[in-house]
Amino acid sequence: MPETLKARSHYGREMTVRVVEWSTGTVGRHAIAGIDAHSELELVGVWVSDPAKVGRDAGELAGLGRDLGVLATGDADALIALAPDAIVHTAMTDDRVMESIQDLQRFLRAGINVVSSGPVILQFPYGVLPDSIIDQVAAAAREGGASLHVNGIDPGFANDVLPLSMTSLSQSIDEVRCLEIADYSTYNQPVAMGQLFGFGQPMDFPSVLASPGVLSLAWGSVVRQLAAGLGVTLDEPLIERTERVPADRDYSTVSVEIPTGTLAALRFEIVGQVDGVDRVVLEHVTRTHPDQCPQWPRPDRGDGCYRIMVHGEPEMTVEFGHHGRDGDHNVSGMIVTAMRLVNSVPAVVAAAPGILTALDMPLVTGRGLVAG
Repeated sequence: MPETLKARSHYGREMTVRVVEWSTGTVGRHAIAGIDAHSELELVGVWVSDPAKVGRDAGELAGLGRDLGVLATGDADALIALAPDAIVHTAMTDDRVMESIQDLQRFLRAGINVVSSGPVILQFPYGVLPDSIIDQVAAAAREGGASLHVNGIDPGFANDVLPLSMTSLSQSIDEVRCLEIADYSTYNQPVAMGQLFGFGQPMDFPSVLASPGVLSLAWGSVVRQLAAGLGVTLDEPLIERTERVPADRDYSTVSVEIPTGTLAALRFEIVGQVDGVDRVVLEHVTRTHPDQCPQWPRPDRGDGCYRIMVHGEPEMTVEFGHHGRDGDHNVSGMIVTAMRLVNSVPAVVAAAPGILTALDMPLVTGRGLVAG
């Protein structure tokens, strides 16, 4: 039977997939809740980096208010020895990209399928990572007969499946632009806020994202995947445009303090051009208070959104907003990231071994989540 047909028949029948959750931070705790809610998934293990979490029940760590009968461990070897069907990997990777790639390769060689929130460069590594690294990951997948899919919301659904689906309605396309417009004041990631973005740091602070080429490494995969989906060849290199704004007064966020004069707002674009004309653009508009930079794009509703604009014939705009039941868009941002991964598990388990991008995946839905 052809591999694609075999994968589809596997995905189509009832099955229980044994899953290990790797990390219980801001995304991982929601992944645990999602795995528990999914009728086709069974949580069999949880990995934690914090010794204080070892031995605690997964339900407690996820804030479910009940035990799940699965205790957290820091013993990676023991979890790999469980031979789960899949690992939902949500550990922080932004500050340890190469180390995390080694981790993922270890899982793949052990025959364990992986869905991961990072490193985001693996969302679509072609033309971004050196071929030698891509080949190593692909070889690990072949050796173990397993698959890897890196995704989430951004990079992820908001700038791969959603915009590409919209372009299926186009007669002609001049430009595809994907925006994240958000107030990050409730984003609980001190490392990302302070060191990667540089919020609360002096304007000349050498933050990670301020270094030339880093934006293209971090989000260039988004631009390149959209171009691949549209069948266009981009000029090299990608174009980076950045606007940084200091605080006009003191601000407080859940992650960092932002004194007057330090970095408070950031707007950037990663641009794929064809013959010198912008064709595919990833844009982020990031505030640390909703009153900042009123001249910049704002969500139509709430404090955060993803906006997709397809310029051409016809002109199309979709604004995708979300918020948790408590009203916080940063909390729901963690939920949608987690659930894009969790809901992709059955398809990734069923797929042929290798690196799976959004262009390789079947339709992923909320199958198994509708309340009985």
